[in-house]
Amino acid sequence: MRLQASIPFRAAVVTALVALLGCAQAAEDAFVIPAPAFDEAPSSSSATAVAVFAGGCFWGIQGVYQHVQGVLKAVSGYAGGSAVNAHYEIVGTGSTGHAETVQITYDPSKVTYGKLLQVFFSVAHDPTQLNMQGPDHGTQYRSTIFPVDAKQREIAEKYIAQLNAAHVYKKNIVTTLEDGRTFYAAEAYHQDFLVHNPDHPYIAINDIPKVRNLAQMFADIYQKEPVLVTPRANAKRFNPGGQ
Repeated sequence: MRLQASIPFRAAVVTALVALLGCAQAAEDAFVIPAPAFDEAPSSSSATAVAVFAGGCFWGIQGVYQHVQGVLKAVSGYAGGSAVNAHYEIVGTGSTGHAETVQITYDPSKVTYGKLLQVFFSVAHDPTQLNMQGPDHGTQYRSTIFPVDAKQREIAEKYIAQLNAAHVYKKNIVTTLEDGRTFYAAEAYHQDFLVHNPDHPYIAINDIPKVRNLAQMFADIYQKEPVLVTPRANAKRFNPGGQ
């Protein structure tokens, strides 16, 4: 499990779990799903757009979208609660209403909201897990979409209905839609965590497989170099090809 404690302590706990369970059991499966039948039209304007998703630990969600073409920035943070409790240790209690969330700024001329949703429901997380994701448990790890407008809500609602009707998953999607929520950026040490810490046990077990799945299943929109919030010259870069 991902404890709300110091990162070194969490690494030790995860390492112990790996020894007991094995890496293959810890990684989540990806789903091959159809593209949304209803989506926004590609835009030719120079304006950017924002999508806000929650689906478990924000390290992995951020890491996935940083490798999607058309994504200009992906920021880890919190949404669902208030500004006063938008802090990691408090959110970790599961009592704030917040979910670990990623705010994605993207270019609608290169990637649509529906395509971002397809990645979200396919490789970024398992949308059938209620108030949990893999080893993480609690409402702060819930599967949630935070639409920024009525069009995004319509696209998301219709896509969820489409996927449920197609019986893509063994269980129904439990993803919620929460309107009118404010996004608060997380602490600096959480930003670009996957890129800067590819050997961290939690990342290696739970999140690196997601980026590999993105590269394999969405080769048309995968980009090798991630877009970073806080670039660091000596960061270890993850290459799904192993080179």
